[in-house]
Amino acid sequence: MRCLVVEDEPDIRADLARALEAAGFFVETAADGDAAWYQGDVEDYDAVILDLGLPQLDGLTVLRRWRSAGRTFPVIVVSARGDWTEKVEGIEAGADDYLSKPFQMGELVARVRGLVRRGAGKLSPVIEIGRLRLDTVRMSASFDGAPARISPLEFRLLDYLAHQPGRAVPAGELAEHLYGATESGDANAIEAIVARLRRKFGSAVITTRRGFGYLLEQDR
Repeated sequence: MRCLVVEDEPDIRADLARALEAAGFFVETAADGDAAWYQGDVEDYDAVILDLGLPQLDGLTVLRRWRSAGRTFPVIVVSARGDWTEKVEGIEAGADDYLSKPFQMGELVARVRGLVRRGAGKLSPVIEIGRLRLDTVRMSASFDGAPARISPLEFRLLDYLAHQPGRAVPAGELAEHLYGATESGDANAIEAIVARLRRKFGSAVITTRRGFGYLLEQDR
């Protein structure tokens, strides 16, 4: 899952990025309103954390521009200002949620996960795909009802495929979400992770559609 963190304070920006990465997100950052507006205008994200007090363009202006351009990704507005009128302005500008600083990182991560699930049409933190069950809060998996031992990379790959039901995801796209970039050898790395998962759950769990990519089978 891909997340954009827009925050001008370097320490807070780094803390947010670390917390979200630990929760399984691939995180990109922006330090000012101009950069945030551009990134959100040309890239797709599963969620955005948007501070309001930004240099160059303020957060509300950025959000309004995104929504005017038809950008529909979930946005959580964060601000040190607690004025209820500002909260109303954020919601009216198109924010999906609002947090006042200071806040607990655990609460922020939980809210981001909730928005991502709602955006994917999944209100429960548990996703079931055939014989596989993923708990997106605990970042754990079970297969045929038995707990499965998987690495964080393996979980993130399964979680991303689970949020693309019925769609074959190219190896390059998976690599971008797992590693943040697509290098020449990344397809081989993705193939290695898929091979490990097939050894654990059986070859039919992840299907390869030649020329398209990988997908989780719903009925096996």
